[in-house]
Amino acid sequence: MQISWTYRVVSNHSYNLLHSIHSEHTMRCPHVLGIVGYSGSGKTTLIEAMLPLLCTRGLRVALIKHTHKDVDVDKPIDGKAKDTWRHRKAGAQQVLLVAPKRWVHINELDELHPPPTLEEQLDLLAPCDLVLVEGFKFAQIPKIEITRKLEPLLYPADSRVIAVASTLGQEAFAKKVPHYLNLDEPAEVAAFILQRLGLHK
Repeated sequence: MQISWTYRVVSNHSYNLLHSIHSEHTMRCPHVLGIVGYSGSGKTTLIEAMLPLLCTRGLRVALIKHTHKDVDVDKPIDGKAKDTWRHRKAGAQQVLLVAPKRWVHINELDELHPPPTLEEQLDLLAPCDLVLVEGFKFAQIPKIEITRKLEPLLYPADSRVIAVASTLGQEAFAKKVPHYLNLDEPAEVAAFILQRLGLHK
């Protein structure tokens, strides 16, 4: 039986907010925006470039990333096993590692303990202004679709796609996009997010 897992990394200053994780997420994180597209389209690169632009506006930004890979944050390196990895392999269903500047909560998953839904993941977050969600293409949230080639796209069938960010130029798309953004201009995409969500501070 293959076991996968999920984990949380949170800055230490929000450690005392653990008691409130079951509050209504729409009150604590009122804006959720998906960054969607096929693998290799540039989602991670765009988010990495936009985060400093959003944070310098005084926004508290959280990120949820969905992956189909069996990632392992504490996998042994050079034959040296991490304590948390040893504890998990010994049978611990959950491991909480607390350090001076961040903490990590690792949960083992199997058929009896499936991954949390996006809604449940949002409920785990500390209060913030914006949650960027990388992946979850079919989630019922507003999305910016990322593409570098004319491949099968979510828009226009998915009305929750509020913009398409691409390097192809708006004229390359047979059907009118809801809002065209230049994928090579992260500042343009960030400005659109701020304006569309009313997040100017």
